Amino acid sequence: MTHQQTIELSTRGRGTTEITAEVAQIVGAARIESGLVNVFVLHTSCSVVLTENADPSVRQDLETLARRWVPDGDADYRHSDEGDDDMAAHGRNILAGSSITVPVSKGKLLLGTWQGIYLWEHRTHAHRRKIVVSVLG
Repeated sequence: MTHQQTIELSTRGRGTTEITAEVAQIVGAARIESGLVNVFVLHTSCSVVLTENADPSVRQDLETLARRWVPDGDADYRHSDEGDDDMAAHGRNILAGSSITVPVSKGKLLLGTWQGIYLWEHRTHAHRRKIVVSVLG
């Protein structure tokens, strides 16, 4: 059995937006006992990540790491069509990923105590994002 739905949301620019509740609602609507849910973002300048959900400083520190790994406006970048953060956002997407897969058990997301699902916006300005949630069971 497969159930698929798209989440649309607006970001405020660089940073994380938790989408665990939205994904859990879609899993519940799928009415499967066990299986997998795949969460895939339809963009190349943001990511979907599974990370710490209790202490927001973890997500702030991830942003600090990303700035070190893929700085904005590097003089060696060739691609800058949409500004200094353009190529950096694409690089961050490659490092953090475009999708995650989470087990489903007893009709619910099988997440650890401190895990949450987040859209991680890599652009400095607000964007409208689409995320496809596919439940397989």
